[in-house]
Amino acid sequence: MDYSPKLNMVINGYEFSYKIFETLRCVSKTWSQREAAKKLGISHSVLNRRIKESEKKFGLKLVETTGAGSGLTENGYKILNKYENYLIRLKESDKPVICGGYISTGLIEILADEYHLNATIYQTNDESALKLARRGMVDILTLDDPVRAFMYNLKFIPIAYDSLVLVSKNPEKVHEINYMNGKNFLEIPGSSQRLAWNIMDNKKIDYNIVETVQSPYNALKKIQNNDKLYTFLNNSFIEGSNILKDETKHLITLVLCNSENPVLKEFVDFVTGNGQEIIENLGFIRI
Repeated sequence: MDYSPKLNMVINGYEFSYKIFETLRCVSKTWSQREAAKKLGISHSVLNRRIKESEKKFGLKLVETTGAGSGLTENGYKILNKYENYLIRLKESDKPVICGGYISTGLIEILADEYHLNATIYQTNDESALKLARRGMVDILTLDDPVRAFMYNLKFIPIAYDSLVLVSKNPEKVHEINYMNGKNFLEIPGSSQRLAWNIMDNKKIDYNIVETVQSPYNALKKIQNNDKLYTFLNNSFIEGSNILKDETKHLITLVLCNSENPVLKEFVDFVTGNGQEIIENLGFIRI
């Protein structure tokens, strides 16, 4: 199906139909109310009444008589420009929106480029991406941590495996989990780091979370500037100590929110098919 939305606007408490804005656009291009009415397929009297009723609501003159015929007043142009700016935003929304965690969207961005999929991609944490998806603002949702897919009973599609590695300013060979006793850690809330915290809690490791950041990029910057801090980051993102690598192996997933779009369905088929070789080359484990 081909959907072409029409935009009504509420201004100063009054709702104005898209018809008045189309009328203003036609008048601005034809410099004639009669010619504009003809192009819109309405009578001159209907067009004139539409303009007069809108001017009454606005309390402003929208159309004026000029030497060349009829044209828009300065206020008429301002209102039309505002309307057309919103129309541009609507057209931009035709572009598929992919939103999700930092690791999964980074992966999808490379795959979309390889597939020549022109999409808008937003990186955030899983929880924020889920909120946008629930509002119908996302076409493909990607998740760094599969736990939320299970929590909300989402129909998710596995696309790769990843794991966590221990990262510090001075990379060390760590062979015993007890090494992390008394160490200060940096946390990325809502990330797959929960797997590492759970394991250390179960092993009764006495560690301290002393700082939080929102993304792995910021976490890495903090770690590189502080030799007293440690964190766990994705193995696909950076090299580190493999002390919990096997125990923290987890799925990277996506949810196809807009299943009516055949292009997106084909893209997902690519991700789970031929795209797996690219995924493996990027440091992930293929499905």
